[in-house]
Amino acid sequence: MPMKPTEKIWHNGKLINWDDAKIHVLSHVVSYASAVFEGLRCYETKNGPAIFRVREHMQRMVNSAKIYRLGLPYTAEELSNAAAEIVRVNKMNACYIRPIALRGYGDIGVGGLAVPTEVYMACWEWGRYLGPEAIEQGVDVCISSWNRMAPNTLPTMAKAAANYMNSQLILMEAHANGYSEGIALDTNGFVSEGSGENIFVAMDGVLFTPPVGASVLPGITRSTVITLCEEMKIPVREQMIPREMLYIADEIFFTGTAAEISPLRSIDRIKVGKGSRGPITKALQDEFFSILNGTKPDRHNWLTPVSVPMGATR
Repeated sequence: MPMKPTEKIWHNGKLINWDDAKIHVLSHVVSYASAVFEGLRCYETKNGPAIFRVREHMQRMVNSAKIYRLGLPYTAEELSNAAAEIVRVNKMNACYIRPIALRGYGDIGVGGLAVPTEVYMACWEWGRYLGPEAIEQGVDVCISSWNRMAPNTLPTMAKAAANYMNSQLILMEAHANGYSEGIALDTNGFVSEGSGENIFVAMDGVLFTPPVGASVLPGITRSTVITLCEEMKIPVREQMIPREMLYIADEIFFTGTAAEISPLRSIDRIKVGKGSRGPITKALQDEFFSILNGTKPDRHNWLTPVSVPMGATR
């Protein structure tokens, strides 16, 4: 999906023109995928543009850098302020925000500890990741032949560029076979996640989701849904999910910053439930989007107006 350029990108604390955000072809990241990144959404609200759970996203980026021994010279709060600045400067009402920290130019050895860390942050318009109708109608997905990373190989708790080579294989295979997305199993054959989404499975009024130990990224939207379920008295269990449970589930949905809360209508051409969005999925979507559009109070302070400095009291 093509990007619509905005005017400015944040680079190492300064604003530069979109077309000037370039790296050398021999930068460490090009050969070795040595980067960590985040994806955030800024929503248009009655109080102006506001970023969803910016602090949690930026803390996860700090954590990802720590896991990979990537020197990140900014705190989560500084990165949060940079996100607000880039939205303000580009005069965006609603957008997607992409911060990325990468190992730059200077040494082509595998280790990369001697090369400088470059930090960029951009924003642009981005609609529904799985298509404009996905939120209501759902999407058709498959079980991928590619597994998620095995334990003690690549750390799946880090949102790292290298992990997304695995995601590309999952998604390309799904598209080649006529599906919108793929679901990966872990190396033990249990359900893990989509190429870029966490997964929830509803059976008999209970929601199930794979634990972090099933090679899943600890998603921010995933934790949001769990919190909403607690408030809405919807039981949630984090447990290992066998593949066949997907075929007999009442409802299944993806969660993620890009996908938000998107229902699945079929898996491997087997209809999920009645083949349409189920009541639990809709109830969670209604609650989620009501908070985002301001029809319900932001009781958890998940939305941070871009006009408010991150260190200020709201």
